[in-house]
Amino acid sequence: MAKEIANLEPKAVWENFYKLTQVPRPSKKEEKIQAFMVDFGKSLGLVTEKDSIGNVLIRKPATPGMENRKGMILQGHLDMVPQKNSGTAHDFDKDPIDAYIDGEWVRARGTTLGADNGIGVASAMGVLASKDLVHGPIEAIFTCDEETGMTGANGLKANWLKGDILLNMDSEEEGELYVGCAGGINANIEFEYDEVIVPDGVKPFKLIISGLKGGHSGLEISLGRGNANKLLIRFLKYATRELDVRLADINGGGMRNAIPREGYAIVLVPEENVVQLKKAVKNYESIYQLELAAVEPALSFKLEETEMPKSMIEERVQDDLIDSVYGCPNGVIRMSDGMAGMVETSTNLSTVKSQKGVIFVKCLLRSSVESAKEDLVEQVDSVFALGGAMVSFDGGYPGWKPNMDSQILKEMKEIYEHKFGKTPAVLGIHAGLECGILGAVYPNWDMISFGPTMRSPHSPDERVNVPSVQKFWDFLVEVLKNAPVK
Repeated sequence: MAKEIANLEPKAVWENFYKLTQVPRPSKKEEKIQAFMVDFGKSLGLVTEKDSIGNVLIRKPATPGMENRKGMILQGHLDMVPQKNSGTAHDFDKDPIDAYIDGEWVRARGTTLGADNGIGVASAMGVLASKDLVHGPIEAIFTCDEETGMTGANGLKANWLKGDILLNMDSEEEGELYVGCAGGINANIEFEYDEVIVPDGVKPFKLIISGLKGGHSGLEISLGRGNANKLLIRFLKYATRELDVRLADINGGGMRNAIPREGYAIVLVPEENVVQLKKAVKNYESIYQLELAAVEPALSFKLEETEMPKSMIEERVQDDLIDSVYGCPNGVIRMSDGMAGMVETSTNLSTVKSQKGVIFVKCLLRSSVESAKEDLVEQVDSVFALGGAMVSFDGGYPGWKPNMDSQILKEMKEIYEHKFGKTPAVLGIHAGLECGILGAVYPNWDMISFGPTMRSPHSPDERVNVPSVQKFWDFLVEVLKNAPVK
């Protein structure tokens, strides 16, 4: 039962996280969680406000004797990535998350867990509800729609918050302090096609790629995991050329910020080439499994018989789509020169989907270097423009430039060293933290991002490490107690 997680320590975090798992909160559909947070703040007798975008702000006065400290802003986002395994029956608009304890980890059965960013939100709730923590003035800002556009951060109005130091609690490795992040932009591609009549003498089949790990398209892009769309298109490139296969439908991937784990294509093959097609699928499965053995041990590529489709995609557009997706950059483009082991620039080819005469292709481009991001935009635009597609870009957001002279960075390093006996790592992150956007609205803020240890966010393998949550909470409590004097 999911409620068992409420008994974990620290209860100040886990009881609130359990409550969050019971409230549906997929991106773009956050009305229930926003109402929940407003009710939560008001139930504590705290000043609680919601703006027109959907951000919720809760203010808590300083504890006696701490009124002279700088105001601390606890920040997290309310939405979660709604991903599930193909065999899991779950409605993210209605159903609670079925979380459970697995040794030292908390997971969800067949779906994303929502620890990204539910643990950060739950920790802020714990601070707000506490009657014995020592702290200066607290503001908790819970932003909306971080995962699919950073809508809340982009819409945050100036002068609404009064604090001086932003503690973003949306990082995913305990013992690391993040002082910079990548910017990003969405690529939107559309191929229009005519639906043509299926000829006689063909057999319909469904190509299915599955069993991939997926994961966060920023944090885990450097792990070299398989991209379902690229693998599917790679086979279609061969099959359309050598076996006269025709494409009727394609559906791969989902969220922009999730590496695509599975996909399928409905294809038509001349009857005389059925045997060769079956052999080719088995051969490509072996190739994929060999190439990706270290990172995708459960990879599966299968062929199933299916019903005859009513139509198929015109051949010219089919070929343009395959060539363009095949040639589109994907994965790590460049590693950072300034921070060892950090990705500088990457792209995730997240979605390929045909629907009523249009094939939609979506990518998320990231870089901590603005000029490199612009160069990647031009590359993607060129590839798909050559294929005759309509290409547009939106949802761009800036990166967060590191400030190594940050006062809160210095103090948090000292607190961590004193409390845990080791120096925390100071890093940049190849993901779209809201800090870059928020810092543009509030340039006076001193900012840092930290959090407990999580693995595979944005996928059904998402999990959070229980001991790391205790350390994260203890660290947060100590940081608040030692807030700098104004």
